[in-house]
Amino acid sequence: MVDKEIDKIYEAVEVAKATGKLRKGTNETTKAIETGAAKLVIVAKDVTPPEIIMHIPILCKEKGIVCVEVPSREELGAAAGLDLSTSSIAIVQEGEARSIVKELTAKAEAGKEAPKKEEAPKEEKPEEKKEEKPKEEKKEPKKEKAEKKEAKDEPEKKE
Repeated sequence: MVDKEIDKIYEAVEVAKATGKLRKGTNETTKAIETGAAKLVIVAKDVTPPEIIMHIPILCKEKGIVCVEVPSREELGAAAGLDLSTSSIAIVQEGEARSIVKELTAKAEAGKEAPKKEEAPKEEKPEEKKEEKPKEEKKEPKKEKAEKKEAKDEPEKKE
């Protein structure tokens, strides 16, 4: 992202903090996404371990909410008026930041359309290969079981 876009994201957070409503932190952000209350979600890139926020962009995609990244969680926390850093923020009510949020969402949606088409075919190919291998392995044990049953039946008949 360009520095101007990052500055606009921080500006949107600051204005929404003053005139709207924010949800700060991973848990509150997740709840806002799941309920559909979030208008814009911001996550920090420098979160360690990254598993803490990995689910947020996926949830946003499912719910149709725009999710943008900023480089620093310290700056994100400062923009939200916190003394601590924060890994994610959801803007629930934009307040006077409505025009900035609309601009950011329009840019983010325009940028996401092209990569989606490229990623889909890559994911399908490995899945097909994985499905074929287990089928072959399952057939072999079934034959062995059938042979064992026949072997058991034969000695019983002879007695």
